Amino acid sequence: MSAAFLLIPVLLPVAGGCMMLVKPAKEGRRNALVMAITLLASAVTLLSLRLCGDGTAEIWSFTGPFSIALRKDGLSALFAGMLAVLWPAVTLYAFSYMEHEKQQNRFFAFFLISYGVTLGASFSANLVTMYVSFEMLTLATLPLVTHKEDGDSLFAGQRYLIYCLGGAALAFVPVVLMTLDGGGDFIYGGSGVSRFDPEWMRIAFLLGFFGFGAKAALFPLFPWLPTASVAPTPVTALLHAVAVVNTGIFSVIRLAWYACGPALIAGTWVQAACLTAAGFSMVFAAGMAVRQRHFKRRLAYSTMSNLSYMLFGAMLLTQAGLLGSIAHMLFHSVIKITLFLCAGAVMHATGREYIYELDSLGRRMPLTFACYTLGALSLSGIPPLCGFASKWRLLEAAVEEGSTAAWIGAGALLLAAFFCAIYTLSVCVRAFFPVRREGAEDGGVREADWRMLLPICAFTVANLVLGICQKPVIEWLSGIANGLW
Repeated sequence: MSAAFLLIPVLLPVAGGCMMLVKPAKEGRRNALVMAITLLASAVTLLSLRLCGDGTAEIWSFTGPFSIALRKDGLSALFAGMLAVLWPAVTLYAFSYMEHEKQQNRFFAFFLISYGVTLGASFSANLVTMYVSFEMLTLATLPLVTHKEDGDSLFAGQRYLIYCLGGAALAFVPVVLMTLDGGGDFIYGGSGVSRFDPEWMRIAFLLGFFGFGAKAALFPLFPWLPTASVAPTPVTALLHAVAVVNTGIFSVIRLAWYACGPALIAGTWVQAACLTAAGFSMVFAAGMAVRQRHFKRRLAYSTMSNLSYMLFGAMLLTQAGLLGSIAHMLFHSVIKITLFLCAGAVMHATGREYIYELDSLGRRMPLTFACYTLGALSLSGIPPLCGFASKWRLLEAAVEEGSTAAWIGAGALLLAAFFCAIYTLSVCVRAFFPVRREGAEDGGVREADWRMLLPICAFTVANLVLGICQKPVIEWLSGIANGLW
């Protein structure tokens, strides 16, 4: 099957979302249409991953080497596969969460458009396509961040726009230079040929690392992420676990491993700077999460910390480090989306947003908090859950790489994991072993409806299965890290 088939799952949700903006529908019909388009796009995506060849389909050429092109390889298959599985489940959750919100047609329209744009980023065949998708994703998700249209939401949207567009401005430099240099197409290990001065190319890469890293909330470009937690939970679940932040990680990996190439960066001051920035971000964000009392903002800082694990692994510039990075990208997505959906279910059922308000709720919402607890244990790196598998591989890769920056990063990883246990499991302690006795105001609290519980339970099962049966998954990811897929 031709690579041009990859355009179908990209355009399908974008066209569906645009249609909803032009012609809104009533709730029942709209929800059915949204789910049908989402499932169809996911099915076509999974089909294309199986049947499409390794060729490149050029969709549009601007001038010279600057073109929009799509291609499937191992890394794109991982990212697109994650999207195809996770997005429908969060859509089902959103139907329940958003049922009493205003402007639902607009919300679900941009929800669909964001799906298509993120798939476009995952199937990008070169830096230009990835960069265009990176920018479009910012614009498509902005109305989701500002959905409530109150002061906090508008401020969050303004901050989100400034940081993401600012990051894109930094990333524009390496995109142009590497495309002009013939390194714009994604080739595992990079093209290895450059007519520009290597030191200038390293500086350009550093700009791209921080520019694309803005979406991954790399320090100091992180403030948009905790602020964006004011958005509805289905949005924050996708922002913090799947679409936006993983697009940042995906873009950095593409830049380092498929455009620039590890040979240019490994052993240089640029690699040391990237590893240091990632290690600092790990510990800084974990410490901020411990201090944070707002439920979703605590998880937001947790996301920032765990994203830096992935950046750290990728910038070790070894195949073992890349394996740890993409494994954590997969496992963290499953874990963190579970935690955010649990937090949203609690807030939806009780109206409570702060950690100190969660006392006794484990007895009223036992299934929700049981799933949250398993997710918290996994994120803390407790075996045999999947979070342990990726963190252990990152630690092994850092020790194997052996540089001073790698050893410091390994220490940062251990310290951040310790903080992670504190800020996640303290929620469970409050829910099941309250500081105060259960009050009368808790009497009406009960579990959320099945549309919210089903995705939570499904992702919890995935967390367990990925941990217990991790061997085939790790073998497949190893093939990607070694350039075999």
